[in-house]
Amino acid sequence: MRKLNISELNRISNEEFKKTKKSNIVVVLDNIRSMHNVGSVFRTSDAFLVEKIYLTGITPQPPHRDIHKTALGATESVDWEYRKEPLSLVKELQENNYSLLAIEQTDQSIPLQNFEFIASQKYAFIFGNEVFGVSEDYVNNCDAGLEIPQYGTKHSLNISVCAGIILWNYVLNKLK
Repeated sequence: MRKLNISELNRISNEEFKKTKKSNIVVVLDNIRSMHNVGSVFRTSDAFLVEKIYLTGITPQPPHRDIHKTALGATESVDWEYRKEPLSLVKELQENNYSLLAIEQTDQSIPLQNFEFIASQKYAFIFGNEVFGVSEDYVNNCDAGLEIPQYGTKHSLNISVCAGIILWNYVLNKLK
């Protein structure tokens, strides 16, 4: 085994990324506090060809060095937009035929491994605040809640870890 060097990774430029066909998904970051988490989600969204990231509420916005520290330039490749008002975003996503999925533990949440993604369906994955989770404004308007089963003493994952699991699972299931 040999580690690949940068030139062997065949990375595309930001311009090529912008022209590349994206996944049928958008990410909504609801009141995320940590700039490092925001940057990490940008980087993961780049990896999985997310169409767009919506930053809402108190979620910090690029440009900022603490976001850039973990995004490593993904704020330049992934389209994003700030929206203060969650309900107007919910309405717009619904009008554009997105299925809204709260990544949250609810009384009706579906374990991630049991959720069947439909290849032609557009999805909006909504990730919530590090302490309080997805706000009720979103939860009350979502089509479903997805939960990542956990078996230890903690019952939450860091939002950036959670986003990586959800997005990878979506891509994996779409490829089946």
